[in-house]
Amino acid sequence: MPPTRKIINDPVYGFITIDHPLILQIISHPVYQRLRNIHQMAFAHLVYPGAVHSRLHHSLGAYHLMSNALNELKSKGTEITAGEELGAKIAILLHDIGHGPFSHTLENELIKGTSHEFISLLIMKRLNEEFKGQLQTAIDIFTNKYPRHFLHQLISGQLDVDRMDYLTRDSFFTGVAEGVIGYDRILKMLIVHNGELMVEEKGIYSIEKFLVARRLMYWQVYLHKTVLSAEMMLVKIIRRAKELISLGIPTLAVSDALNFFLQDPNSKTDIEGHLDTFCRMDDHDIMATIKNWSRHPDKILSELCRSLVGRSLLKVKFQADEFDPEFVAEKKREAAKALNIPEKETDYFVFTGIASNTTYDPADERINILFKDGTVKDISEVDNALIQRNLSSTIKKHYICYVRQPRAMS
Repeated sequence: MPPTRKIINDPVYGFITIDHPLILQIISHPVYQRLRNIHQMAFAHLVYPGAVHSRLHHSLGAYHLMSNALNELKSKGTEITAGEELGAKIAILLHDIGHGPFSHTLENELIKGTSHEFISLLIMKRLNEEFKGQLQTAIDIFTNKYPRHFLHQLISGQLDVDRMDYLTRDSFFTGVAEGVIGYDRILKMLIVHNGELMVEEKGIYSIEKFLVARRLMYWQVYLHKTVLSAEMMLVKIIRRAKELISLGIPTLAVSDALNFFLQDPNSKTDIEGHLDTFCRMDDHDIMATIKNWSRHPDKILSELCRSLVGRSLLKVKFQADEFDPEFVAEKKREAAKALNIPEKETDYFVFTGIASNTTYDPADERINILFKDGTVKDISEVDNALIQRNLSSTIKKHYICYVRQPRAMS
């Protein structure tokens, strides 16, 4: 008989228990195992060497926190059926199943206009057919069509277990203490009131620290200059490859799957019809291809690839306002001279953009605090709250990427 219980030793939480045969079957499925080969934090390991954990690690961690959250809510009198519990666990386990290679970095590059959430839903529907409808509750919770809204809030909201795990896990593997949150206390403070997920009054400070930790992790880790540089260079590599292909210049990837999404026009419009091909891609396809392209006859593609593989990255500068066009033009002239390429092609090496982050946006999904007298307030409206409404505005930083030092391409 197949096993009905498995214990996984997680470095962050200790032992994670999988005790349902359907969940064990899902975890064993090839589309789920593929997550082992997709970095959770893309190129963050170029700055924080320990940040090499995968989407599978994160998925299992979020599943563990979901299990704890459901147990806590049940202990406080919230009735949750066995089917709802199973559905919520499967939904969080598969919430990131649609991520492609290097996750968010290439989300709109390989397949234009298609989010990973949409692909996750397609994969969940495919698995639902394979498992004869047993994932329907999970799909309804994931898409917020299930009548008990708090179950969806646990998966996608300002205070979901997805965010709790990635902050806890990412701070653990990077060693960045600013990202540490009291996830265990936050889970203990969760409560369902009028069908909505809320936080008990005594959990206010833990929630404030959670929001501040998320803000700090974005600027210190996720939007770190070196990480940003590497991710944008990867984007430029894919765009250059597509440009060469459109010009009829042979530019082959190392795998048929990646080759298809780079070269076949159907890949841009029919992801549902090519889901199996998509699920054959992971980070290995990209990095092996980039290593090959580092010897490509096109000077621009090969230089970008060699630089990324060798961690000789573009320099990044942040500032509050837009960059002076003359400053950008000067950097392009410098790049053209240093790299011995036409100035019109320096857009691959000198470019500007905007990095942004919002600490807390009440218009997105409110974090409601339930007080002992039964009143409910948004956390930004609590007396003497650290998270005030002025923190709901998005902070934007303009950046420029440019060639670090003069050098000639071979």
